Amino acid sequence: MHPFAGPIVSIIAGVIVLIYPKILNYVVAIYLILFGIIGLTGK
Repeated sequence: MHPFAGPIVSIIAGVIVLIYPKILNYVVAIYLILFGIIGLTGK
C-alpha cells in the first residue's frame, strides 16, 4: 500500500461528506473498513 493511502482516503471522505452530508454514516463505515484493511495489510 502507498504510505499516503490513508490520508487520501480521509480527504476524499471529507469532500464527499461536505457534498452529501446524508451519507456520512456510509462514508464513516467504508473509511473504517478500508482503514482496517490497510492496517492489516500494511505491516
